[in-house]
Amino acid sequence: MFSRRAVAVAARSARSIARPQPPLQFQPRLGLARAQFSSTTCAKAAPADVENQQDDPEMNNNYINPPRVKRSHRDPYADWDDKQEMRNFGEPVHEDNDVLGVFSLHDYTFMSTSRGLLLWAGFISAVLGVYYGVSATYPGKPSAPKEYEGGLFEELGGPGAVRARMAGDPVDEEQVTGDLQHNPQISRDVVLNQGRETQV
Repeated sequence: MFSRRAVAVAARSARSIARPQPPLQFQPRLGLARAQFSSTTCAKAAPADVENQQDDPEMNNNYINPPRVKRSHRDPYADWDDKQEMRNFGEPVHEDNDVLGVFSLHDYTFMSTSRGLLLWAGFISAVLGVYYGVSATYPGKPSAPKEYEGGLFEELGGPGAVRARMAGDPVDEEQVTGDLQHNPQISRDVVLNQGRETQV
């Protein structure tokens, strides 16, 4: 059966439920709850906050932080009590110890910014130099189209086929002068040959 203690606890809780509750001082309103703000409360609280900020400027409950130095920058060969974390027993830790410890990300100290910019400038100037060298020495396309003996009449299909250019065909002057203006590397022989064709 039940113990006397369990029966007494059950009877006490039943009596407290049956007891009439005091009337509520305010009726709860249906809808969204609103936060209670008042300008007087804010004005009263302001001086205390200012004093607290002056007493505790870093807002860390006046914890005295050691210098913010990553453990990976410490001497790994020094006589540390904890060789892995590189710290001594009882040494205070910084409040940001999770980002300053041995297992945090390492700082990139292998190359300075000026050296990196110098290497980038060298790479870009080398690429532009190769581009300029190729464009300056690249042979231009010929200004006169290639001519074939007999216009390849039979090779292209005989009567009714569009034949290739042959010697004696008229030259499109606009194309030739445009090519001469845009490409100064046209050989002198091509220019002289065009002069002979126009004289004949």
